[in-house]
Amino acid sequence: MLAIFAPTACGKSAVAELLAARLDGEVVSADSAALYAGLSLLTAAPNASTRLVGVFPLEERVSVGAYQRLAHAAIDEIVAAGGVPVLTGGTGLYFRAALGALALPPPPAAGERERFSDLYDELGPERAHSLLADRDPAAGARVHANDRRRVVRALELAAKGASLAPDEDRLWSEETRHPTLVFGLELPPAELERRVRARLEEMVASGVVEEARAAWRRPLSESARRVLGLEEFATLPLSEAIERTTLATLRLARYQRKWLRRLSVAATLDADRPPGEIADEIVALAGARERLPRR
Repeated sequence: MLAIFAPTACGKSAVAELLAARLDGEVVSADSAALYAGLSLLTAAPNASTRLVGVFPLEERVSVGAYQRLAHAAIDEIVAAGGVPVLTGGTGLYFRAALGALALPPPPAAGERERFSDLYDELGPERAHSLLADRDPAAGARVHANDRRRVVRALELAAKGASLAPDEDRLWSEETRHPTLVFGLELPPAELERRVRARLEEMVASGVVEEARAAWRRPLSESARRVLGLEEFATLPLSEAIERTTLATLRLARYQRKWLRRLSVAATLDADRPPGEIADEIVALAGARERLPRR
C-alpha cells in the first residue's frame, strides 16, 4: 500500500485520488474530523469514493481505537480485492493507527469520565496533576496540569492499571500490517498560509457558516465539538471566525510537520506543484521499489 502524510492544505487528497485511479486502488482517510457526517465543507472532506469519510454522526464520540478497527477492515478489504490502498491524512495518531497495530488504551467505563472530571475540579489542576504523578509518573511527566482533558483521561487509565504515556517504540516503529511506502508532502510556510487563507475564503463562499451553525444546534459529542473551526464559525462574527480558524489551522500545520519529521518516509516531496506531477513522481519512486499494478 501507499500512504501520504502532510500538513493541512498541501493537496494530499488530490494526489491520493490520482494515485488510486492510476493504481486500481482506493483512498482511505486518516483525518479525525472528516470522519463526521454533516461537516463536509468545514473539514474539506475528500470526495465520496474515499473510505472513512462522513461515517459517524456528530452525536457519537470517536476514539482512535474505533477508527483503527475501521481503517484495518477497509485496508484489508481493498487488499483482498487486489487493489492498492492509498492512506492519506494529517491526523498523526490516526495515520499510525491505520498503518500498524497500536496497542491502544481501553475506553472509559460508564461514569468514570464524570468521576475523574469531578475530582479534577474538586482538587484543582495542580493537586490533580500531583495525584496523577503519584499514580503514573510517566504520564504525569508528559501531561501538563492545565490540560484538563488529558489529566482526566490519564487518571482513568491509571485506575485500570493502564497508562496514557505512549509506547514510543511502537508508535514510531517502521512496522506496518501490509508492505507500505510512506511519502510526505511539504510546502514553504508562506505558501501554506496563502493556501489556508484561500481555502477558508472558499469555504465561506460555499456556506460553511450555515453548515457550522446547523451542526452547533445539534447534540455534539466531545470529539465533534473539537473539530477545528466549528465553534468559531457557529458562534463568532465572520471576520473573527476566519482569523481564529486561520491561526488554529497554522498551529495544526506546525504540529503536523513535527509528526512528519518522526515518520519513516520513503521521501518528502515538494507540494508546490500540480497534483498530477506529484502523483507521477510517487508512482515512479514506488515502481523503483516494488511492482505495483497499473491501469
